[in-house]
Amino acid sequence: MSQDGNEARFIERLRARDEHAFNQLVRQYERRVYGLLLRLIGRRDEAEDLAQEVFVQVFKAIGAFRGEAKLSTWIFRIAVNLSKNRNKYLARRKADSQDNFDGLGDEVSLEGTKEGTVAAIARPDEMVSGMQLEAIVERAIGELEPEFREVLILRDVEDMTYEEIAEITGLADGTVKSRIFRARAQLKQAVELALGEKIG
Repeated sequence: MSQDGNEARFIERLRARDEHAFNQLVRQYERRVYGLLLRLIGRRDEAEDLAQEVFVQVFKAIGAFRGEAKLSTWIFRIAVNLSKNRNKYLARRKADSQDNFDGLGDEVSLEGTKEGTVAAIARPDEMVSGMQLEAIVERAIGELEPEFREVLILRDVEDMTYEEIAEITGLADGTVKSRIFRARAQLKQAVELALGEKIG
């Protein structure tokens, strides 16, 4: 996808190592990058460290950015790749994801998620409040296998298109759609099981 004029000029400023442009970039993307990393990794300390690393990598590699994708897509690709590497490292250290997965809290609320995630799971059960349901959904997302969690978050939380997700992950469009379908099914099953245990 070609860049519009404003983005192209902004990228040129970044390539020229314009400090004001880089600060603007960080302000524009830091919350979304941190929120994405927190959902992918589930640990605030790791997400904070990786968010800083994302912008270091952007600064180092901006000269090689050709503008074939949107700048935001490229930034998210860096974030996703760093999170994959960190998750592998944590797995090697036998990090227990259930113990380490922090509650995400208000800073990365699931409010506004797309079709199928919270809305399709929610049921008119007076015993489960909206906040309780959101906490259950957050926990269930955190327990999905990484390859399913990644595409579900990019689609239903970050509201990205299938094409953008394919660019970010390097997966074929069909694989992206298949993984999102399976992720939603797994999430729905996990949440319904959790609700059944809570109410039972």
